[in-house]
Amino acid sequence: MSKDLNVAVVGATGVVGTEAIGLLEERDFPLASLRLVASGRSAGDQISFRGSSITVEALGSFDFHGIDLVLSAPGASVSLEYVPRAVAAGCLVIDKSSAFRMDPAVPLVVPEVNRADLARAAGIIASPNCTSIPLSMVLAPLHREFGLRRVVVSTYQAVSGAGQKAADEFIGQAVAILNRRPMPLKEFPHQIAFNVLPHVETFVEADGGYSTEETKVRDETRKILGLPELRVTATCVRVPVVNGHSESVNIEFERPVTPARAREILAAAPGIEVLDSPAEELYPMPVEASGGDSVLVGRIRADDTVESGLNLWLSCDNLRKGAALNAVQIAEVYFDAGRRGA
Repeated sequence: MSKDLNVAVVGATGVVGTEAIGLLEERDFPLASLRLVASGRSAGDQISFRGSSITVEALGSFDFHGIDLVLSAPGASVSLEYVPRAVAAGCLVIDKSSAFRMDPAVPLVVPEVNRADLARAAGIIASPNCTSIPLSMVLAPLHREFGLRRVVVSTYQAVSGAGQKAADEFIGQAVAILNRRPMPLKEFPHQIAFNVLPHVETFVEADGGYSTEETKVRDETRKILGLPELRVTATCVRVPVVNGHSESVNIEFERPVTPARAREILAAAPGIEVLDSPAEELYPMPVEASGGDSVLVGRIRADDTVESGLNLWLSCDNLRKGAALNAVQIAEVYFDAGRRGA
């Protein structure tokens, strides 16, 4: 990068913000200064970074002037309120919420797939949903070789994707059930421990009963890949896993495909690791993906019900590549390109 940056992390005390802070330290991101920002409830908290403590500041009174980069990880309603203020103060904002993802003027970026879209960034860059990111990373190289026709995806999403309180509730439920005590039930509509819920976010009857998470997978995948008419359908499910999302993906192609060639293509793709030897019990699992930066892909096999089809399975750390890491990588690519601060 051409210079060290003044960076602010908004939503610094949430699960994604916490992960982003750790990644800035882990990746030795070039910082002139780091400001940590959250709601008024967290203002005054101390967070350790590079051997020092940084005091969390309140978002409501925060002055964005002088900040080069904002890594934004609150909810969509909060982003809609403060992101324009940050942009007006001269910041580049990389926003993880859903607030700006489908805005035609805002690039929705996975660096391994569509980094060229960063060239049209004008203050805001959106980072996609934690299920859309790994899905698009797998689909993009296969599309270049075989041409996508239709995608059917079923997700197996960890409780950490719903936030720290949801993860705590899952653990609390498991402990309560095993000890025959009353079970807490607040963050989820039903028991999540020892259960699965075909319910991620909210259902929209006007959209045929699909959930908002399922429409995000469809719409964001189309935008990332630049394929607005791609046939994509999703079923999103919450599973009793603390961290690491998985997806079962069925793909129909325009041109003939073989599992062997698909493995070669995916093995050569950036950010992807192929783990595919079922006979040796080698396949992706969320417990293996958690804490790592790669999208793990396996169970690659022909779908013999269509002329050119594949089934595959993937796992990915939803808090790293599915969220904070993707945002940090966007910043690294953007500023390395010398578009600002040259």
